[in-house]
Amino acid sequence: MSFLASVFGTILYFIYNIVNNYGFAIILFSVLLKIVLLPLSIKQQRTMQKTSKIQEQMQALQFKYKNDPEKLNQETMRLYKSENMSPFSGCLSAILQLVILLAVFYMVKSPLTFVKNVSEEDINNYKNELQSANVEINQAYPEISIIQHKGNEDEKVYLNMNFLGLDLNKVPMQNLSDPKVYIIPILYILSTFISTKISTNMNKKDKDKKLLNDHIEEFEGESKEVKKEVEEVDMVEQTNKSMSLLMPIMSISISLVAPLGLALYWLTSNVLMILERFFINKYLKSKEEKENAK
Repeated sequence: MSFLASVFGTILYFIYNIVNNYGFAIILFSVLLKIVLLPLSIKQQRTMQKTSKIQEQMQALQFKYKNDPEKLNQETMRLYKSENMSPFSGCLSAILQLVILLAVFYMVKSPLTFVKNVSEEDINNYKNELQSANVEINQAYPEISIIQHKGNEDEKVYLNMNFLGLDLNKVPMQNLSDPKVYIIPILYILSTFISTKISTNMNKKDKDKKLLNDHIEEFEGESKEVKKEVEEVDMVEQTNKSMSLLMPIMSISISLVAPLGLALYWLTSNVLMILERFFINKYLKSKEEKENAK
């Protein structure tokens, strides 16, 4: 993880030296990262669309072979094979996104180590110097404290953290009296809700469930029972959707206890993700229409 954080830090510092602003550097870094990962994002969204399309067929199989797990597995694998999909589609991209998230967190948490490449020995010397001067050090983000208290007098640890009047060094929970520290976290939370809503709508099934009903009709003598179970499953799905909308609320605690620089990265990533999903979805629909027209 440290290696990837160092790579990201090197790229971020290169951008920083061009724009001379940590906030704008984070935004440009986020854009660059999205561009590099665009092919993976297209593949992931295509997989999401395919998964949504076969969802009804999957439910039908689950109802038909609910008492025969072995047969259910066989038919499920046959369905995925016919759609040229893998049951583990999306796992790789999910893991990669988690790794990137952790690497960026490491980088933003310790900008002197990963961005400015300051040695551990020098960082410890700065910490000892601050402690000797009875300066309170943020134990969770000691390097942020060093930048705050030593950056203006020492070029070695200086980073221009002033972004549109906001100090990206600040941690909201430690600056509750400053209303400006809430701007980025609030925008981040709003963008997360929007992104989650878009993802939910992309996976939403057709309201009339025509395809599912077509499959249900194949199950002689089970139609009434199956339709009843469909209604029960729908109720569970609605509950799950409601729970998924609550997930962004959990991000409030993270954005409030982390430096604003991290929240800015998340905010930028969310905005880019929303735009990315919109345009990729439009591209995939256009491509599908052309293929169907042939």
